[in-house]
Amino acid sequence: MTDNNLQAALAILNDRIGESTPPTEWFEMTQQRIDDFADVTMDHQWIHIDVERAKAGPFGAPIAHGHLTLSIMGHLPRTQVVPGPKLEGQKLGINYGFDKVRFPSPVPVGARIRSHSTLKRAEIKNGMIETMSEVVVEVDGQTKPAVVAESLGRLVF
Repeated sequence: MTDNNLQAALAILNDRIGESTPPTEWFEMTQQRIDDFADVTMDHQWIHIDVERAKAGPFGAPIAHGHLTLSIMGHLPRTQVVPGPKLEGQKLGINYGFDKVRFPSPVPVGARIRSHSTLKRAEIKNGMIETMSEVVVEVDGQTKPAVVAESLGRLVF
């Protein structure tokens, strides 16, 4: 892609700053998914996997690992994190990391979660366009979100 085309794509993205994607479909957090994540990460803390003990614990039920919810965030969008149609010449988008991640509220077993994102920044870096979007994971019936993250992506042209 020429520098002019990259600049044109950047201008389109800068016009989208402040725009949000629509919310994703709801996704259920199951005990089996939490147990599987505990096995993969070797994080077997009782608040996640000991159902009976967790019922008497601070959250009244087992809760998902914060990092599980963060990991599922990549699955939830089913669209793109950047609002609007794919940019002309864009080959792919890659996860570049996070500037900030917070877990304001837990995700109890059986809860439904969904996400949406808002484009906050776009700039050219190393021949790609780096975007920063605020991604919010909501929990059905809760006022506080489960995750608020500043997600960095790189768009490859």
